[in-house]
Amino acid sequence: MSVRVYPFTAIVGQERMKRALLLNAVDPGLGGVLIRGQRGSGKSTAARALAALLPPLRVVRGCRFHCDPDRPDTWCTECQARAAQGEPLEVEVIPTPFVNLPLAATEERVVGTLDIERALQTGQRHFEPGLLAQANRGVLYIDEVNLLDDPLVDLLLDVAAMGVNYVEREGISFQHPARFILIGSMNPEEGDLRPQLLDRFALAVQVEGLRDPHLRAQIMERHLAFEQDPEGFYAQWREREEALRARIVQARARLPQVHHTPQDLLTIAGLTTSFGVEGHRADLVILRAARANAALEGRAAITPEDIMLAAELALPHRIKHDPLAPVSFDLSDLAERLEQAQRQARRMQRLQAQAAGSSAKKAPPGPAPKEL
Repeated sequence: MSVRVYPFTAIVGQERMKRALLLNAVDPGLGGVLIRGQRGSGKSTAARALAALLPPLRVVRGCRFHCDPDRPDTWCTECQARAAQGEPLEVEVIPTPFVNLPLAATEERVVGTLDIERALQTGQRHFEPGLLAQANRGVLYIDEVNLLDDPLVDLLLDVAAMGVNYVEREGISFQHPARFILIGSMNPEEGDLRPQLLDRFALAVQVEGLRDPHLRAQIMERHLAFEQDPEGFYAQWREREEALRARIVQARARLPQVHHTPQDLLTIAGLTTSFGVEGHRADLVILRAARANAALEGRAAITPEDIMLAAELALPHRIKHDPLAPVSFDLSDLAERLEQAQRQARRMQRLQAQAAGSSAKKAPPGPAPKEL
């Protein structure tokens, strides 16, 4: 019997953190969330709650990597071999995996190991799955990610971006799908991540203890009630959990139909340029997060509000600041820059339209049609 997890919808406050997690639930390929905050601010609770909230998975029965039976193009080598041999692949339903990566984990424990001796003796590759295999199509959570060795963090981010774990030893290789929602949490007082690694997390949020005494009292009441009777507490929130789960499922189905305009792209580009953001990852993240938010809100097109919300989550950890100063982000400044980016985008579109019209007028007439 699985241990009951604190309900996501019962988390008090921390709306920005919850929204960042939900956007990754709608678009698991978004690129993960980094949650920064002091101890006891609910970071790990939220990560576990998200995994429990996500809809169950249809998987190939017996597959060690939770392959999706409806996506043969993403199957592992073993499922492909079984299908090629004509074996009918049965389907089963499992809860969304949640894998907690310990700080002491070795690279082999994370990526898995190849039995070289067995391969040399029998000619067969034997792969022992690691944590990445267990996390495929689920949630991979790293607490105190800033204390993890940088090479291992870099490896995890690479795999999360590619969606494939590739292991090679002594000329023998094995690969399997590794698509997961990456959630990292950290206490900034214990050191920060290198800027190169910070940029690899799609979204980042800063969480702090709530200052409203009523909200703090509400947190205590709910946690005490959950500790005393987890099942009874969950029963009180079941309807809200199921409603939010259904909303995520609907948003995932709607996401491919959410569209954007050329003006939206120019607005996003103008916004990131105004903040001096290096590279183009932030632009793509803002666009994907805006589309995910529109899908979550039941809309088929993104709005300036979607772009604004996405920028709040995608830009703070990518803007250069004093490393000794706390990370801050002026929302009024962001709103002003967004309006400027929108005005600039409209001007650029007008100029492009005028240039296209002038080119059409200057174009020489085509040859006269031949008489029949």
